Amino acid sequence: MTATSPRPAPPEPSPVRPFRRLLGGKPMAQPEGEYRWVYLWGTPLRLMHWAAALSILVLVITGLYIGRPYFLGRGEASGSFLMGWVRFLHFTAAGVLVATGIVRAYWLLAGNKFERFTALFPLRPRDFANMFHQVRFYLMIRPERAPHYLGHNPLQQFSYTGIYLVTVLMVITGFIMYGQSEPGGFFYRAFNWAVPLLGGLQTVRFLHHVLTWVFVIFVPVHIYLAARADVWEHQGSISSIISGGRFVPKDVHFVDD
Repeated sequence: MTATSPRPAPPEPSPVRPFRRLLGGKPMAQPEGEYRWVYLWGTPLRLMHWAAALSILVLVITGLYIGRPYFLGRGEASGSFLMGWVRFLHFTAAGVLVATGIVRAYWLLAGNKFERFTALFPLRPRDFANMFHQVRFYLMIRPERAPHYLGHNPLQQFSYTGIYLVTVLMVITGFIMYGQSEPGGFFYRAFNWAVPLLGGLQTVRFLHHVLTWVFVIFVPVHIYLAARADVWEHQGSISSIISGGRFVPKDVHFVDD
């Protein structure tokens, strides 16, 4: 009777999760060390963010339909109010977006140090230098040299400032076209002065349509970079806009701390 050899001991569990991998296929190690909780975004800003996100989604869908209807109601067009409902949703979402803009403008003065004017616009010389490093980081060029920010890094500041300016132009061009339905009315008198400056009504309509595609491009890029920061850098960017803060390593220096 031959003796059976003992079974080998099971391997030690891996300290990394197998489903978290880099583009090269190597597993990502779990974050280690001591962490601290940092409160970043106040309740008004978080509510404004999600209300603006929903309104932009509605505006893009309804706006593209108004510009080129891709389906129609049954029967004669005169017997369907489909376009009327689409326009109503478009105008309602526009009102919500304007309201969120008013809240954001106020919060540039009343918010905490991560929400105020100086934290949104890259005004300091160090911000321009760090913006260059941040671009290199996103392009996978010397990522270890990227500066650490608790709030928005300079590249985010620059892009968010740009999208705010685009939103202002979208609101102006939208109200110009809305005012044409009632010449002499409030919106006509309040915004029609900008028509000659923008080159006429046809240019106003063209700008309004083209800038819609800026949002169509910006939104998925914004979601991707937020998810990338969560998965690769363990920053908690997505959860912070829900809970208001995130955990950060105690031994990491943050430029805006």
